[in-house]
Amino acid sequence: MTTAIEQNPAQSAGKDVKQVLAQLSEKFPLCFNLTGEAKPLKIGIFQDLTERLTEEDGISKTQIRHALRMYTSSWRYLAGVKLGVARVDLDGQAGELIDEQQAQHAAQTLEQSKAKAAESRKARQAEERAKQREQQKEQRKAAGTDKAGYKKAAAKPKAKGAQSERPEHKAKAVESKPEIELLAVDFASLQAGAAVQLKVGQRPVPATVVEISKNDVVVQLNSGMVIKTTSDKLFRL
Repeated sequence: MTTAIEQNPAQSAGKDVKQVLAQLSEKFPLCFNLTGEAKPLKIGIFQDLTERLTEEDGISKTQIRHALRMYTSSWRYLAGVKLGVARVDLDGQAGELIDEQQAQHAAQTLEQSKAKAAESRKARQAEERAKQREQQKEQRKAAGTDKAGYKKAAAKPKAKGAQSERPEHKAKAVESKPEIELLAVDFASLQAGAAVQLKVGQRPVPATVVEISKNDVVVQLNSGMVIKTTSDKLFRL
C-alpha cells in the first residue's frame, strides 16, 4: 500500500524540522512533547509514522527522519532514556523497557554532546574576546591613546639641518672652540684700573683691578661682582 506522503512530496516543501516536530507533538501528544522530560520512543516508530500520517499532514519521509534524529539527540530526550523506563508508541502505550546497555549509551552520548557544546562555547567566547581586543586596538589607534587610555605624545619633527642634541655632539662643539692664549700678569706692575682676565674654572672672565693689598688682588667683573683673589689667577690676553 502506497502512503499519501509518498504520493505528494511537494506538499511538504518549505517546512523545517522544528515545524515538523511541532506538528507531530500536536498530532501525537502522548508520544512527542516539546517541553519537559521526553519519553523514550518505541523502536520502529518511523514505520508507524509513515503509516499513520496522511497526505493532508504534508510531511515527507525525509522530514520524518530529520525530525526523529533531532528529537532523539536532544539533551532532554537522552536524559530520559534510563534503565527500566518504558518506551512508548504513537498513542503513548508503554512497550519494552530500557536495558542497561541502552541506558549507558544514552548517558555517554549526552556527556559527549555536552562536552562538545562546552568546547564550541569556549571557542566562540575566545573569538569574541579576540574581536573585542582588535576593535579596542583600532579605537585606540584612531584616538591616538595607549592601553591605559592616555594620549600618546606626538613626536616633534626635527628642524631641517638641525644638529643632534646628544651630549657627545655638545662635547665636540666645545672641543672645537680655539683655546685663548693667556699670559700671566706681573704682580709688581699691577695697578688699580688695569684690565685683566680672571680665570674661573676653565674659563677666563674679563675683570678690572680695584685694589691691591699684599698678595691679594680685588677685582670687579663686568657684571658688577667684586671678588678677592690672588695674582696667580689673573692673566692678560
